[in-house]
Formats: sequence, structure tokens, C-alpha cells
Amino acid sequence: MIQDKHELRSAARALRKRLAEADPLAASRAAHNADALPAARIVALYCAMGSELDTDALAAALEAAGRRLCLPVVVQRDAPMEFRAWSPGEPLEMDAAGCPAPMPLAEVVMPDLILTPLLAFDDHGGRLGQGGGYYDRTFAARPDAIRIGFAYAGQKAERLALEPHDIRLHGVLTETGYTAFQ
Repeated sequence: MIQDKHELRSAARALRKRLAEADPLAASRAAHNADALPAARIVALYCAMGSELDTDALAAALEAAGRRLCLPVVVQRDAPMEFRAWSPGEPLEMDAAGCPAPMPLAEVVMPDLILTPLLAFDDHGGRLGQGGGYYDRTFAARPDAIRIGFAYAGQKAERLALEPHDIRLHGVLTETGYTAFQ
């Protein structure tokens, strides 16, 4: 199973890279669908790395709609992430996982909705992540938070094989719209 997931991740990364190169305006179109997201006072975004769907336009749309924003921070590698308040343009520093995150003095907040990057998703809320387990540990620690994937529509897979620790998404936001899962 491990080898299968490794191969699946490799193929999904290559696909996501092709989708990003083929459609540089996908993130802007996805941001136009921000009003379709479930109601939430505090929304966690992420700082896109590599070919992940960029969240800049979505951050602007959510902030304009009056939602408070935050970003995840890996403080300890084997623990759930914490979330720190953030607004576009505020300075960032690298966290323990090497991802851009708000400064340590930023307020720690509890998001109502967590947007997550992914490599693949399916119609049943299955999500294939990078393999570090950061989001699954965080979802397990925050079961009441709404879990939404942010991805290219082309990242949809037929059916992902989930392991017991994998936590399903409530929906996905893509450049073609928002889809809620049952």
C-alpha cells in the first residue's frame, strides 16, 4: 500500500503541475466562487507552494466578504497545526515544516473552516495529501471545523483508497465551483 500511495502521489504531483501550467488563471476563477463556501467566521487558508492552487485571490475575496483569515503553523512536526491570525500583506516566516507562516506574536485562533491543499480528491470527500499527516492530525484535533479542499477541478480522482487515519473533506472549491460532499 505504501508503494501504491507513493506512486499515486508522484503521478498526482505531475498532473497538478501540468494543470497549473495549463491554466494560470484557475485560482482567480476559484476565488469568484468564494461566496459559495459554507458560512464561517474564521477561515484558514494556506500559503501555496510549488504547483498548489494559489490562495491570494481567494484571501482577498474572503477578506472583502468580512471573513477573518488565518494560516496554519507547524510548531511541532508530530502534533496538530496551530492557526495564527493573518491578513494579506502581513509578514511571514518559515515554520517547523519549512512553510510560510505568520509571526509568533500573531494571535492564535480557532478556524471554523479550514481550506487545505491536496494532490487529489474524490466525490466521497477522500483527499490525498503530501503524506506528512499535518492536516489529518489537525482535522482529528478540530473535528468541528469544516474541511474544504482547494484544488484544480482536474485533480479529481475516481475513488481514493483511504486509511483509518485519513479524515474526509466536507467539500472542495475549484475553478469550476464549490461541491459539498455527502
